[in-house]
Amino acid sequence: MLDNIQSNEILERLPAHLQQYIKPQNYDEYTPINQAVWRYVMRKNVDYLSKVAHESYLEGLKKTGISIDSIPNMYGMNRILEEIGWAAVAVDGFIPPAAFMEFQAYNVLVIASDIRQLEHIEYTPAPDIIHEGAGHAPIIANPEYAEYLRRFGEIGCKAISSSHDYEVYEAIRELSILKEAEDTPQEKIKEVEKRVDELQNAEVKPSEMAQIRNLHWWTVEYGLIGSLEEPKIYGAGLLSSIGESKSCMTDAVKKYPYTIEAAKKEFDITKPQPQLFVTPDFAHLSLVLEEFANKMALRRGGLEGIQKLIDSRNLGTVEFSTGIQVSGNFSRVIEHEGKPVYIQTKGETALSNREKELVGHGVSTHPEGFGSPIGSLKGINLAIEDMSPRDLRAYDIYEGEKVSLEFEGGVKVEGEIITGTRNLQGKVILISFSDCTVTYNDEVLFKPEWGRYDMAVGKEIISAFAGPADHESFDLITHTPSTTTIKSKKTLEREELESLYESVRNIRNGENTKFSLNAAFDIVRKHHPKDWLLSVEIYELAVENDPKLASEVKAWLEEIKKQRPEVSHLIDDGIEMTETKMVTP
Repeated sequence: MLDNIQSNEILERLPAHLQQYIKPQNYDEYTPINQAVWRYVMRKNVDYLSKVAHESYLEGLKKTGISIDSIPNMYGMNRILEEIGWAAVAVDGFIPPAAFMEFQAYNVLVIASDIRQLEHIEYTPAPDIIHEGAGHAPIIANPEYAEYLRRFGEIGCKAISSSHDYEVYEAIRELSILKEAEDTPQEKIKEVEKRVDELQNAEVKPSEMAQIRNLHWWTVEYGLIGSLEEPKIYGAGLLSSIGESKSCMTDAVKKYPYTIEAAKKEFDITKPQPQLFVTPDFAHLSLVLEEFANKMALRRGGLEGIQKLIDSRNLGTVEFSTGIQVSGNFSRVIEHEGKPVYIQTKGETALSNREKELVGHGVSTHPEGFGSPIGSLKGINLAIEDMSPRDLRAYDIYEGEKVSLEFEGGVKVEGEIITGTRNLQGKVILISFSDCTVTYNDEVLFKPEWGRYDMAVGKEIISAFAGPADHESFDLITHTPSTTTIKSKKTLEREELESLYESVRNIRNGENTKFSLNAAFDIVRKHHPKDWLLSVEIYELAVENDPKLASEVKAWLEEIKKQRPEVSHLIDDGIEMTETKMVTP
């Protein structure tokens, strides 16, 4: 897939499991109406946001090469983004939250390359290139914010999710696609809305991923910065919504100081937000992120962390105090006095150290699972990992010796030591046995006939996180979305309207066209009376060159407002932008 993208050394670092989400932008598929929608939103945004957005926004538009007049081409964006240490890739709508955040950890901006319909010009529940390109991209030109985004991705992709999270993700993805698609039956939308509502209101304990996703929403997507009384916009969802960027500044939307409590506040992606959070500055965002990270299993480990992985029913990793990492689907933990004393995975498992798979300990070696005791030996104050070579010899923990190791908590390992593996600091991190039996009280956990027994060494679990330690250990190229973005239908009427939009665009660009402005206006008025945006574009050009035509178009726009009151404010904004431009020196 990377062969189809403008070369950027950042993209070349992306692992295969992230590359699977990338799709070609297919720039030629953007229609003249798509281009007009982009242009209207960007003209409106730049005009309005210059007053209410964080100062980084307008500066970032210039740095990231985003044009007001044309949908950005990913090739051009990557050439420019490379200068600020970032890159961009196109995807199809929503991708799983963990993957989205991991892209950020690699300094890669994920851009949903589709664009909203004209009917949803103010707001779309589906991610689109206006939201991603005009919302996210400009702000990352601010170095402090860009580092927050990268760090958020680095921490967020390790957050442990739940099976419930995945159900919510799939339902929201389907709803956003249906709402953005043309002619979706209302009963179908209501059916999926009901499912989303039931899932979001289900009595379940929020996972780490659910909570950090909330933090992402209330900052990266819908964040305000400054004071509660006079905040500025920096969240991409607000920057890309000409409706919410205005409404969010009114008293109807409540403003709260941004704290870690925002992690508990759920959101509805399909509706405008009733409240927002205000951070005093970008540095404060990182403080709250670190505060949340300190509560994650990533940094706390322990029994709770292992239990989170078991409950997630997804691939995860635990790290022992020696640094050895066990990656797999965790199925069991034995506890003693509130501490884990034995862990068990089922199915393919891999062992790593410092995120690199240990030679000879991939999934082919541990295809059916892995189990190991945790903690110190009973009656011995010195943990195995802290023993010197002399200590190890004294306790017969030595190659060729038959030993019986009884751990605090009741797990016993009996067998002949084959060899040990040490880390760079010289600590023993793994001991392999032959003819080995592992028991817990009267329960047999491992039998000699099962072959070699590998025991991880560590007195405690210091970390537990989602995903494998080494992504090369597992086949992660498995993404098959249950839904895909629905494209607009092609009709003769639509094709004629597209042709008119293209002609007006060509006139603006000084190119030859088969239609004059007068002819284009005459056809759109007679054959496409519900369309308003093309008439706004014709008015913009006519004001400068043909006052008589401009007067006719403006009168026609007033008629459309009567027939379609729901778009009257959009027409007014279009007229105002043109007339303000004419009087501005």
